[in-house]
Amino acid sequence: MPTSPERRYYVYIMTNGVRTLYVGVTNDLVRRVYEHREKLVPGFASRYNVTWLAYYEQTSDIASAIAREKQIKGWRRSKKVELIESMNPRWKDLALEWFEDARSEL
Repeated sequence: MPTSPERRYYVYIMTNGVRTLYVGVTNDLVRRVYEHREKLVPGFASRYNVTWLAYYEQTSDIASAIAREKQIKGWRRSKKVELIESMNPRWKDLALEWFEDARSEL
């Protein structure tokens, strides 16, 4: 009997030039970041130009990913900033290189 590939879920934080924060959960981080960058889904992220990936973590369990998303959303801003800076102290766009090749071909 074939085994199914491990499922992956991501809790992520997107930001913009003035560090507005958006916390989300997805099963496809590259696709979701692309949707944010291109403003393909109307809402908070597109309205506030939240296009940089500042933080993410991965799990294999959707329930724990959703619980973690809710936990982070409930935190004060300062605690979210601490979390981002624990992984990304310079607030670099962690997905910047993911789409460079596609843009250079346009």
